[in-house]
Amino acid sequence: MHKWLMVLMLFLFSVTGVQAAKLTLLGAGATFPYPLYSKWFDVYYKKTGIKVNYQAIGSGGGIRQLLARTVDFGATDAPMKDSDLAKAPGKILHIPMTLGAVAVAFNIPGVTELKLTPEALVGIFLGKITKWNDPAIQSVNDAKLPNMPIIVARRSDSSGTTYIFTDYLCKVSNEWCEKVGRGKSVRWPVGMGGKGNAGVAGLIKQIPGTIGYIEVAYAKKNNIPVAALRNKAGNFVKPTLKAISAAANIDIPDDTRCSLTNTDAPNGYPISSFTWIILYQEQNYKGRSYDRAKELVKLLWWCIHDAQQYNEKLLYGKLPPIVVHKGEKILKSVTYNGKPIL
Repeated sequence: MHKWLMVLMLFLFSVTGVQAAKLTLLGAGATFPYPLYSKWFDVYYKKTGIKVNYQAIGSGGGIRQLLARTVDFGATDAPMKDSDLAKAPGKILHIPMTLGAVAVAFNIPGVTELKLTPEALVGIFLGKITKWNDPAIQSVNDAKLPNMPIIVARRSDSSGTTYIFTDYLCKVSNEWCEKVGRGKSVRWPVGMGGKGNAGVAGLIKQIPGTIGYIEVAYAKKNNIPVAALRNKAGNFVKPTLKAISAAANIDIPDDTRCSLTNTDAPNGYPISSFTWIILYQEQNYKGRSYDRAKELVKLLWWCIHDAQQYNEKLLYGKLPPIVVHKGEKILKSVTYNGKPIL
């Protein structure tokens, strides 16, 4: 009897030990891919028992937390600048996770279809075009637009979505670049601020006459119509999955830090982008265990492979094979005590 009790206790101890070994990985950053990451991490937990606690606090916040080494990974829609990477306490790697798009969403009573030229979009966000029936907008639209004030909604927090949007505006307008510039946060000429993509979507949905920029999944989720934008080839294009994927038909550098906005692709949507997860190449820091580092790399390997099957259902583009290959090479360079984890 005593022997069987000992066996039972050892069994329970081993089970408890296995359960204790299951850990929670910490991530923070971009709200742009949050609907997709929520799905991914839920599926991954059910498959592996590894939890991922991801806080959607904006790309700027994700970068700050990674630099402070308070998270296992950051997430950003804007690749880090060389100057910022040089300040980091270790080499930081960028791995594209998916393709997304910044939609120009609007709330015009009685209007569900809207075309905008780059010039009109810049004029609206500079505060120069203030009525919906302005000739710069009406001239390219079939529907009669109302004599109604335009209300601009934009982000109030540091945001990769803002970086993508302002990067596009800079490429199509020298005036925008000189007066406002590109960045995760800028000095906006006009508009009300909302926190996160969800905050801006809420403003657009609640206030008639409002226009703003949000990740396309947030527009879909909130049933907010989005504008067709005139791309570099002169075609008016909506942010469909096909148009988002078409925008990625460019040469991608080995470190994957690049911009897809204002694409040359004739059918490409002009405000498309990768979104990245960022992590340290050398994982042995601040007492991190090898097991924790290994689980992080396994998670990210799964994200660029098996997890891609969930992208399109949530209106995100799948990574092209060449980008997956570059992500694999980057993950194989991640080390612990100088030795590759994979």
